[in-house]
Amino acid sequence: MWESETESVRGSCYRNGVLSSSKHAVKTDGFELRGQSWYVATDIPSDLPVQVGDVNFHLHKYPLLSRSGKMNRLIYESHEPDLNKIVLEDLPGGPEAFELAAKFCYGIAVDLTAGNISDLRCAAEYLEMTEDLEEGNLIFKTEAFLSYVVLSSWRDSILVLKSCEKLSPWAENLQIVRRCSESIAWKACANPKGIKWAYTGKPTQVSSPKWKDLKDSSPSRSQPVPPDWWFEDVSILRIDHFVRVITAIKVKGMRFELIGASIMHYALKWLQGLIKDGQGQADDMSISSNSNSSGSSSWKGGLHMIVAGTKDDTPSIQAKDQRMIIESLISIIPPQKDTVSCSFLLRLLRMANMLKVAPALVTELEKRVGMQFEQATLADLLIPSYNKSETLYDVDLVQRLLEHFLVQEQTESSSPSRQSFSDKHMYEGTQMGNNPNAKMRVARLVDSYLTEVSRDRNLSLTKFQVLAEALPESARTCDDGLYRAIDSYLKAHPTLSEHERKRLCRVMDCQKLSIDACMHAAQNERLPLRVVMQVLFSEQVKISNALANSTLKDPGETQYQPLIPNRRTLLEGTPQSFQEGWAAAKKDINTLKFELESVKAKYLELQNDLENLQRQFDKMSKQKQTSAWTSGWKKLSKLTKMTTSEHHDIGPQIPTTADQNKKTPRRWRNSIS
Repeated sequence: MWESETESVRGSCYRNGVLSSSKHAVKTDGFELRGQSWYVATDIPSDLPVQVGDVNFHLHKYPLLSRSGKMNRLIYESHEPDLNKIVLEDLPGGPEAFELAAKFCYGIAVDLTAGNISDLRCAAEYLEMTEDLEEGNLIFKTEAFLSYVVLSSWRDSILVLKSCEKLSPWAENLQIVRRCSESIAWKACANPKGIKWAYTGKPTQVSSPKWKDLKDSSPSRSQPVPPDWWFEDVSILRIDHFVRVITAIKVKGMRFELIGASIMHYALKWLQGLIKDGQGQADDMSISSNSNSSGSSSWKGGLHMIVAGTKDDTPSIQAKDQRMIIESLISIIPPQKDTVSCSFLLRLLRMANMLKVAPALVTELEKRVGMQFEQATLADLLIPSYNKSETLYDVDLVQRLLEHFLVQEQTESSSPSRQSFSDKHMYEGTQMGNNPNAKMRVARLVDSYLTEVSRDRNLSLTKFQVLAEALPESARTCDDGLYRAIDSYLKAHPTLSEHERKRLCRVMDCQKLSIDACMHAAQNERLPLRVVMQVLFSEQVKISNALANSTLKDPGETQYQPLIPNRRTLLEGTPQSFQEGWAAAKKDINTLKFELESVKAKYLELQNDLENLQRQFDKMSKQKQTSAWTSGWKKLSKLTKMTTSEHHDIGPQIPTTADQNKKTPRRWRNSIS
């Protein structure tokens, strides 16, 4: 695979991953393992016992002293002629690495692989096997293998970085972690043609869905390489090494949406509680890792754990590791909007509150949720209250998220220059913030959340009112959702006083209720009487306005047209259940219009009849004026008959009647005139 000319000159050779040295003082056929002890297969008795961990090595001084500076120092500084044993407790790589180093000292061929090169490199550094003692020593050999073989291979770089998990801080100090991270970052950002990927050998059902049909270790020429081809390989790394790789990838300029997708892939793999659709109960949240993805080394108990709401403190160490993962992921999420989904952020926030993540990081995560709050769902917002609060759900958290959303909306609306800069780098969804529809979606989301949490009897009226009034009035075109939340709160809190019920209903605008909501509110006995009257009055005003607008003719089109978009937005903001009643209401309005037209027609007919009667009356009055004397003579004849009849009864009063007959014509003139 690789051969150095310098090594061949110096008498050492490395071919096909086999490391050997032609210089050795003790001829041997190899090492023999007897129980927990290694012995050199030679006739010369051993004079240097070494203990590494639980394993004993019976070796000779000269091969080790000629190549290890640390062994020289330990032997000569002990000042003991008969040294019983050398104990190496903190040797990186353990007995396996020391075995390979000892074989190299004896000139036995050693196979270098991606699995043992990091252990052997750290062990050589620990044993101080430098070029000062002998040319072509173990440090030089292992360093050359790392530089020319491992770092040029995607697979080997991943495996070496994975093997460095148990070598801290040696691997960090020797720059193995940094160099492997840089190598992985360069290959992830470069053209993946020719790179062997999906090397982890995971079964088909566990692998990424995009890789299910791949049978070979490398993609075919006809099949395009997906942009997330490196996600699965990088996700097997420990969290601190994953952070190093992602940081290096950021520096290389990879698209932020791919970085966010890789972070989500890693989190869903190691924090499987994120993919559950539970309602937020800590007892149901299981956080475990896939056993197939674990490497040969474990990390302080690893990530195989279950965080449950039990009373014992056994999972405290494992919860600490989980908390470290969440804190690390929060710190490396790119700052751009829509890097990761809002649902992922809320689920991460749920676990962060449960595991008591650092408050500064939780605040940062809340701000990121506020940037994309219009994309949230009700199920993700139902986060339990883990801080021993009286309420079942964390209402204060949703209040803070809403405040961050409003601050972000105000910031984006006041800085248009930032939008022009982000147009080149953001998704189309990035510009949703300045769209008024974003506030409308958040208003519907908040109303649904209030309806859900209002069933909690421990929810105070103040918290309900503050959350309901947090959004501006323009965010809601219809208050049906808010009315449902108020009605649900009244059901769950039947002991509210009249003053408290009035205070609760103040958050609702009766003029923004649909017809179905008004009909329900008019029959709702839980509402205060004053609110019911306001609902009826507002409904009457809306019907009157609708009828008035329907009668407008051509001159009034300028006033009628602006009502159309408002009515459409009203329908968009009305829930589906009330939209069904809106169709029936429109039929009723059309029926009223028809009845109104018929009443108008009848009114016109009556007006015509009234005019005819008036004309007839005028004619009759004129005729009465022309025949006044004729009517007067008729009256005179009637009076004469009356006087004659009276004459038979009253005889001596004839002169008086004669005087009356003389005066009567004057009275007739006055009555006629």
